Amino acid sequence: MATHGTDAYEDPAAGPDGFPPLVRDALALARAQGFPYSCRPEQGRLLRVLAGGATTRVAETGTGLGVGLAWLASGARAGVRLYSVERDPERARLAAGVFAERPEVTVLRGDWRRIEEHGPFDLLVLDGGGQGKAPGDPPADVERLLVPGGTVVVDDFTPATGRPPRHGGGVDLARVHWLEHPALRAVELRLAADLSVVVGTRPLPEEATGEGNGRPLRG
Repeated sequence: MATHGTDAYEDPAAGPDGFPPLVRDALALARAQGFPYSCRPEQGRLLRVLAGGATTRVAETGTGLGVGLAWLASGARAGVRLYSVERDPERARLAAGVFAERPEVTVLRGDWRRIEEHGPFDLLVLDGGGQGKAPGDPPADVERLLVPGGTVVVDDFTPATGRPPRHGGGVDLARVHWLEHPALRAVELRLAADLSVVVGTRPLPEEATGEGNGRPLRG
């Protein structure tokens, strides 16, 4: 969740009429509740594109008040199921209301690990747990949670200016974990001057064993 994500939609250049209707509904709820931590438009547009490649299931940790989930649902194909989990019961309840007429969307209440009940996924967005950024929050096991060929998105990094990437005065171990994950082909994408994400794909079996196109395991 971006610290000032909800406010980022105030930018006149973004053009509120350019946002999908479901995103506008979730954004209105976030504003009404004074919730500042929605995903930023740059993140949302990426999520919408990636959701369009899913064929069965999409998951998100950290629903907040549903802005990121709305971007995902706006991009997903018909028939794709979407699951998002929120640990705050009231936020989960309110966010579920945004998707009351979208039966393919399920908002779960509880720890982010509840996502595991519904996997594996074509797309997994780690925004509120499973990133490995905080003490006591181990990284999600993408080998169990992603189908071969599936994609994981780890949100809310500050763009790295060197290698190894650093944050808070030391090596950014969470970012290194994802960029060098042996089961992923991963890359950091800069979405804005102050915002980047790590996107990783679990290779198909023939790619992981070096057969097929011969591309390296990590990008």
